[in-house]
Amino acid sequence: MFIELMPLIEKRAITITVAALKDGHVRVNVVPAALAEDSKVNENIGYSNKDKITKIPESAIHALTTPLSLTGAPDEIDAQLAEQLKAFVDSHLALQQSVDRARKEITDAVKAIEERNKNRSKARTPTALMTDEKNSCKGEDGAPAGGNLSLFDPNAAAASD
Repeated sequence: MFIELMPLIEKRAITITVAALKDGHVRVNVVPAALAEDSKVNENIGYSNKDKITKIPESAIHALTTPLSLTGAPDEIDAQLAEQLKAFVDSHLALQQSVDRARKEITDAVKAIEERNKNRSKARTPTALMTDEKNSCKGEDGAPAGGNLSLFDPNAAAASD
């Protein structure tokens, strides 16, 4: 029984309860514990990126703590417990891997968006904008781009002579 549970126990604590029921039946419950990091999985997204990055659904996060409950005669439980625990642990680990992969993709997406926004803000610095505006108003020879000379342009006096 614990051999089948070990991969899950290494990730999170579990609670096992066993109760006697009517007619000689037994109920076995295996309940994975919630971890603090489970609820923090979507925190990296933040308010500014909520429309750009999809959150991991709460149902997927809560599924990490979905219990396994088996009810039956003691001999039935003995015969099927190991197989049921293996299937439960395998599906739980697959879900945990999906959540972990989504967490990494969210973190990478947030970093990429922040980097892109930082690069955009660097490109739009006031000195860069002023330099671009000055250069866009003049042609290659330094004269105004439209070919009209200004009375206040020092190059205009030289060009008119």
